[in-house]
Amino acid sequence: MPIKNNSTHFLFGWALLGLIIGGLVLTLWPSLTKNGDDQNPFSLHNMGPVSYAAAVNKAASAVVSIKALRFAKNNSGLPDPLKNVIETPPLKPNRGSGVIMSDRGFILTNYHVIADADKILVTLNDGRQAEANILGSDPDTDLAVLAIQLQQLPEIRFADSNKIHVGDVVLAIGNPFGIGQTVTQGIISATGRDRVGLNTYENFIQTDAAINPGNSGGALINAYGEIVGINSATLTQSGISFAIPIDMALDVVQQMFKHGGVIRGWLGVEGGDINPQMLQQFGLQNIQGVLITDVFTNGPADLAGLEVGDIITQINQTSIRDTRDVLNIVAQGKPGDKILIAGIRQRQSFMTTATLDQRPQSSNL
Repeated sequence: MPIKNNSTHFLFGWALLGLIIGGLVLTLWPSLTKNGDDQNPFSLHNMGPVSYAAAVNKAASAVVSIKALRFAKNNSGLPDPLKNVIETPPLKPNRGSGVIMSDRGFILTNYHVIADADKILVTLNDGRQAEANILGSDPDTDLAVLAIQLQQLPEIRFADSNKIHVGDVVLAIGNPFGIGQTVTQGIISATGRDRVGLNTYENFIQTDAAINPGNSGGALINAYGEIVGINSATLTQSGISFAIPIDMALDVVQQMFKHGGVIRGWLGVEGGDINPQMLQQFGLQNIQGVLITDVFTNGPADLAGLEVGDIITQINQTSIRDTRDVLNIVAQGKPGDKILIAGIRQRQSFMTTATLDQRPQSSNL
């Protein structure tokens, strides 16, 4: 009779257990079978780049510095023919940044950077300078397009704004305080910020990357050197900065080139947000909407039968919280579009259809 070897059974058992554990590890982390630290999910190489120099190098050459000059007329006591000729030296220039979006010399920047400028000077990252002309502007989104006459211009690379996420690394490139091109780094803190109170139409990217005075109009880029937004503003001493998403900016630019301006829908009313005190006065409860305070004669709202005192609660079956909701929904339409409006008049519900007109350059709805 053969003698059983307990040592052999013991070793075999541990070997089998080791094979089972190894199989589970390879199933859960198959990349461990590949060679090189770059394939190891626990390697420092996969914890993010040590440097963003490559991304900055791709984008920095397409970011320019802008100096907007405004001349103060000092013509008191001069004969009439000279009053509009003699100019004093320029006032303190308004400084900002811009982004070369085409090798044809088109530059995207913030409207507030070049507003009321008599002369605009652009300095490229390579030191070249040129005077710029304004091709178009849209104060409602704080965007403007300039043109310069220079050859061999670099172009920025565009990212898809719809693919950005909270937590993505971003870098702001611009000319803060006029000291020269500078890069700051942070992450995307939020998207879709639309109640900041900076512009008429807002859909900001929020970031903690510093956007200091002079950075406005510069590029907010991702870790691949692609532009995701146009640097716009920062809340004073808060560390919270905002950028206009590049897809929103490009839509404005395309309309400027196609129509000579931005075409938006217009309802022809003025309104205000409702508060609990108003609801109590109207004898209403738990209602959200916008109180109409003025209706423009023969405007779309007037023709649709809307009246002062009406409360708009829905547009196209979308609930209305405040005036910004009305502004945004109406502006997304085009002249000739029909919208379905639901509301309350003297504590009774009503519905009507309005045909939008083109929005004039004003702040009404």
